[in-house]
Amino acid sequence: MVRDMVVRRLALGCFVRPASEVGGPHPRVEPALAYLVRHDAGLLLFDTGIGEADAGTEAHYRPRRRALGDALAAVGVGVGDISMVVNCHLHFDHCGGNPLFGGVPILVQDVELAAARRGDYTADELIDFPGATYEEVVGEVELHPGIWVVPTPGHTAGHQSLVLRRGDGSVVLAGQAHDFASDFASAQLARDAALHGVGQPLPPYPRWLDRLADFDPRRVLFAHDSSVWEPAAERPHPVSTNPVSNREASDPRRR
Repeated sequence: MVRDMVVRRLALGCFVRPASEVGGPHPRVEPALAYLVRHDAGLLLFDTGIGEADAGTEAHYRPRRRALGDALAAVGVGVGDISMVVNCHLHFDHCGGNPLFGGVPILVQDVELAAARRGDYTADELIDFPGATYEEVVGEVELHPGIWVVPTPGHTAGHQSLVLRRGDGSVVLAGQAHDFASDFASAQLARDAALHGVGQPLPPYPRWLDRLADFDPRRVLFAHDSSVWEPAAERPHPVSTNPVSNREASDPRRR
């Protein structure tokens, strides 16, 4: 547990998910969110925004980007200050700023990097760029005291989340483990029902929720949803007056 760990949300633009992918009659505009983590060993960046893609992908998703350098500068940080990058996965809307970090360790699951390198997965130039320095991990790992990478497969086989054990409770940076906080909440409720002996049929839930529960998360944050999941208040927990800074998300310069 690290008491003085600070998490800052970075708003890095948005894209339009077509109705064909939403399952409804209308398209949906989704944010691209990254997270800056300041801890006693340096600055860690979880995801890096929307990269440039081929013409077909650009037309399909119609992204609007905010430069990562500008977003970092707005919170008093330079690109050169980042000591490690962690990507939840390597689709182009999560690793777009990676080429800015030649020589900086980029931590990914080995199966995720292998899938990206097979092609037809993401924008290839966002993967093996000059100076790309990957730290491949297999499964769960504690990066620093109180900072854990936990596999959360589903959206991709190599998807991973970051768990931060802070003094006011654990924070999970869940990336695209679920698209929405409400989806995560539904999965949690399905798990709770199963654990309390509610009979089938019940909705399925990802088994990695069992591992996340071991960290007793107080807040879960996402890559494409500005909402934050918090558990029901069954017992008192200490809550920071500023658990995750949202000043960046409300910055009037956000596009």
